Amino acid sequence: MKYMFLLYDDENVWDAMDEAQQGEVFGAYAAYSEALEKAGAFLGGAPLPHSREGKRVRADHRVEDGPFADGKEQLGGYYMIEAKDLDEALDWAARCPCASTGHVEVRPVWSIGG
Repeated sequence: MKYMFLLYDDENVWDAMDEAQQGEVFGAYAAYSEALEKAGAFLGGAPLPHSREGKRVRADHRVEDGPFADGKEQLGGYYMIEAKDLDEALDWAARCPCASTGHVEVRPVWSIGG
């Protein structure tokens, strides 16, 4: 079954890091991604830029600038994985670097059609 991991963290902490600290974070995510790949679970994923770069569009073509939430934690990236069940997906989510500084929302992905 496919699962989407939505990674939420305080994106302002990232902005305050120097290059060496950011490199350490990238290294942790690279190792995690490699572990997912070796297990055959990795389907995709990517970091997202700061929420101030985002736009929200309504059907009436009204456009709102980000950030969108009042809280400190913003959506900062995602992973799409394949897992045998929810327990396995939750285990992978707990190992994600984001789980130690923010939180990982785990959502099953519906399979629609053939």
